[in-house]
Amino acid sequence: MTVDTHRQTVVDFYDTHPINEGQILEKLQHDGVDLSGLTEDILQHYDMDHFDGLAAIDSLAQKIAAAADSHVLDVASGMGGPARYLAQHYGCRVTGIDLTASRVDGAQRLTKLVGLSEVVQFRNGDALANPFPDAHFDAVIGQEAWCHIPDKARLIAECVRVTRNGGYIAFTDILERCALNGETAARLQRDMGFAELGSLARYQDLLAANGCTVLEAEEMSDHWAVILRERLQMYRGLKEQTISSFGAAHYQAWDDFYAFFVGLYESGDLGGGRFLARKSCQ
Repeated sequence: MTVDTHRQTVVDFYDTHPINEGQILEKLQHDGVDLSGLTEDILQHYDMDHFDGLAAIDSLAQKIAAAADSHVLDVASGMGGPARYLAQHYGCRVTGIDLTASRVDGAQRLTKLVGLSEVVQFRNGDALANPFPDAHFDAVIGQEAWCHIPDKARLIAECVRVTRNGGYIAFTDILERCALNGETAARLQRDMGFAELGSLARYQDLLAANGCTVLEAEEMSDHWAVILRERLQMYRGLKEQTISSFGAAHYQAWDDFYAFFVGLYESGDLGGGRFLARKSCQ
């Protein structure tokens, strides 16, 4: 698969994801929320598409010591839920970067709806060619999305480059626990845009090689296996909305490959990790 083809696979995956701007707004209206008075305290219960929800972003925020004087970069920021949550609850300024233009556009509109556009911004861009200058951010975060980004060495190098000396890099990601067979790896790449998966050891090595001290590398695999089984049922609960937006064939294809994905956690082929590293002060 060429670089351009891979990029398009990732974009297509998120352009047709069951959790999207339209679905979020529809659910809010279904629950009787007046969008003209929408606040982040309400939206945060609808826009988090990450494992462990609000507790996960609180954990990352505490690890990076997020505060009112912090400027945080969210790499692969999606619909912008974590960025808005950090700004609202920790007072920090947040910038998000994401490859998928539709996610960036949706994130910007949702952020405007809750009045946080002054402190939360999003840019369409490639994490492997980060558009920001050296040492620009106090911290970099990511949640279960770096699995879509090929060339992990370059990814980590770019994240470290834009972090100030003494700043933090904290992220969770989907990991390879054992060597995947060719058919499995090909399906993950074709259906979910996983061109290269990291591992607990590989990420630690890359962070250290780029001048960081790895403070934590936590195994999350067993916990995530339970969460993913629940998420599969949640996505199935969105069947009517997904069919309405993208058609029955897309819903069935999504259900098939997401069930396959969950099965890889239950078999121990895939797992997850949470990492915290600090960039050298030198």
